[in-house]
Amino acid sequence: MNTVLRHTARRIGTSLLVLFGVSVLIFAIARVIPGDPARVALGPNAKQEQVDQLRAAMFLDEPVVAQYGHFLSGLARGDLGVSLYTNRPVMTDIADFLPATLELVLVSGVMMIAIGLPLGILSARYRGRWPDHVIRVISLLGVSAPAFVWAVVLMLLFAFYLPLFPIAGRLHDSFDIPRVTGFLTIDTAIAGNWAAFGDAWRHLALPAFALALSGIGQAARLTRANMIETYEKPYIEMAQAYGWPEKRIANRYAFKPSLIPSLTIIGLDFAALLGNAFLVEAVFGWPGLSRYGVNVILRKDLNAIVGTVLIISAMFILVNIIVDILTVILNPRIRKADAR
Repeated sequence: MNTVLRHTARRIGTSLLVLFGVSVLIFAIARVIPGDPARVALGPNAKQEQVDQLRAAMFLDEPVVAQYGHFLSGLARGDLGVSLYTNRPVMTDIADFLPATLELVLVSGVMMIAIGLPLGILSARYRGRWPDHVIRVISLLGVSAPAFVWAVVLMLLFAFYLPLFPIAGRLHDSFDIPRVTGFLTIDTAIAGNWAAFGDAWRHLALPAFALALSGIGQAARLTRANMIETYEKPYIEMAQAYGWPEKRIANRYAFKPSLIPSLTIIGLDFAALLGNAFLVEAVFGWPGLSRYGVNVILRKDLNAIVGTVLIISAMFILVNIIVDILTVILNPRIRKADAR
């Protein structure tokens, strides 16, 4: 346990340095993008005096190093400035939009693991037979097309031709649910409105599945490849020679060693869902942080750009820390190496 804690502390320290580097990089990139944010915000008809006042309020008339100092000072107070896109504090926008994206990404990640790993196990168990061939084709289709393509296909199939799911949004306008967590699947349950609860899941199903399809294919392919390699190990051959049930061998003795090398890639795929979500959010009109991030980039909203990228980077780093901890827990060789 001490080894896991030491490893976690080192990863957190390294991650804080990475996050600092990301803040410097994105702050510098946001400042060199062509265009004047003050002029974009006020429009072409604004007087130059008004533009100069807004530039001074945003510290854009100061050197870049001084601007970054103002940014760090505000960040220490939990203040990321005001968004020129919404005219609200960036932290307020993030608090409003982040839960929608997290809900979408978390459900997609659960789908990716709950569907992809069993498909990989099944494919490895029946390698060379028809279930294996079918799963390999499905996995290839999943990874060969980007998420927004699957979003359009699923919308056409299950919203237009077979009107089983809603097209856009998170909840029907007829429902008025008090905001508690921002996760509508949770808030509707807290409110005890089960009709709204079902409607929230119906709105969530298609975008989450579209976002998860690529990860499902990747998880299935990795699990299959690693399990086939594990099946060639002597202890698996010995279990087969003793006549143990194939299902027990696959689930208990072959799956865990096969999961360790796949875990890192699956974790990266899970974290990448945050970046890929904006395409799905755009197709389904999902009011999430990724869609908000694209809008503020198009409007050169500096404060909102930096804040959005920092939050997504922090979530990406957090997922990687969790994956590292799980890898240490599952692999005793890493724990022994860290203990030395």
